[in-house]
Amino acid sequence: MTGSGNFLTDHPALYEAQFPDPGRLAARWAEDVLDRHAAGPRVLDAGCGTGRDAAHLQAAGRRVTGIDLAEPMLAHARAHHPGPDYHRADLRDFRLGSTFDAVLCLDSALLYCHTNEELTAFLAACRRHLAPTGLLVAEMRNGAFFLGNTELLDVPRTRSLTWQGVTHTSTTTLWIDRAAQLLRRRRQWTADDGSPPVTEHSAWRLLFPQELRHLLGVAGFEVLELHDGPGPRTDPPWCPGATPGRTADGDRLHLVARPEPGAR
Repeated sequence: MTGSGNFLTDHPALYEAQFPDPGRLAARWAEDVLDRHAAGPRVLDAGCGTGRDAAHLQAAGRRVTGIDLAEPMLAHARAHHPGPDYHRADLRDFRLGSTFDAVLCLDSALLYCHTNEELTAFLAACRRHLAPTGLLVAEMRNGAFFLGNTELLDVPRTRSLTWQGVTHTSTTTLWIDRAAQLLRRRRQWTADDGSPPVTEHSAWRLLFPQELRHLLGVAGFEVLELHDGPGPRTDPPWCPGATPGRTADGDRLHLVARPEPGAR
């Protein structure tokens, strides 16, 4: 460990150990959406991270391209989740020279676009890369959830994980920057091998449902679905034993949109 940075982004194997996803819930939800809307096989996973979801969709018969800005994540994806094509690209302005039947943006990746200008640029990039009948599919934190819900905020939460013989302990605090409309996070890492501590700072844009709908309309998209459940982090009907329609108190937004005919 060294002073500051993004420790989990720099150590993708530890990221996967810290946040295991054996059920590939987000990828399964996305596949369900693509099937219901009869989407074609060409899929762009925007903000693909370690490549787990991209590889799952590739194994399900899709032709997947994954983009991410973090080179360590992409190197891990190529080595451990092969199949998709992986490229380094910025969500806020990617130009791949390809057309896709769907653009996926899972696990709040869209919310790393912090300003209206960045969100507009991301939606324009999606619009450029989508076929006329293509889909934009995203799931993210719901800004409206934090209206009156403060249980996740301002209270440090500690978690420990032993990885490669070293116990790493993280202390995470979330708070809302109201002026910037951001959910900010500070995560402090320590390890029992004597490494110096690391402090990370990150943030997500908090979008309200009608605000997101407006931004999509301005960008030339028709909203097909925008709801707080079911989705990969609720009880989706495609999960065995689930309760169809049950949400997790509205804490996630699920979006399906397509380009408006003739809009550019």
